[in-house]
Amino acid sequence: MYFEDYVPGVRTHHPRTVTIDQAALIEFAEQFDPQYIHIDPAAAADGPFKGLIASGWHTASLMMRLYADQYLRKVGSLGGPGIDKLRWLAPVRPDDELRLRTEVMEARLSRSKPDRGLVRTRAELFNQDDVRVFSCEVLTFVGIRPS
Repeated sequence: MYFEDYVPGVRTHHPRTVTIDQAALIEFAEQFDPQYIHIDPAAAADGPFKGLIASGWHTASLMMRLYADQYLRKVGSLGGPGIDKLRWLAPVRPDDELRLRTEVMEARLSRSKPDRGLVRTRAELFNQDDVRVFSCEVLTFVGIRPS
């Protein structure tokens, strides 16, 4: 896909899901976010979430994997300047199955680089119970279709 293929207002429910298992949840947290609610099942059971939950950064990483695999295309994607409005809306627990929904919010041509545009996309993750657990707005530079 190229810049021209990202049409504002288009919302897509992507089919591929990812299931987070407890071992991966703990492994990620031990390396990057070693809070007891992410790494210690016994202590987490007595904590504010009444059980182990994924680090929000792990959840964001899972979103990015689904986003790269199902929404971005290797041909047109040129990286991006950042992510806005990153929100963790509900806990992600072991064995949750997450799926991605995207919505193109804005697509505008670059004023300084005529070979690309900037696409703003709302990316959301939903669990198996259709609870929205994560949202953000991703900014991506996307190349225009070659003539």
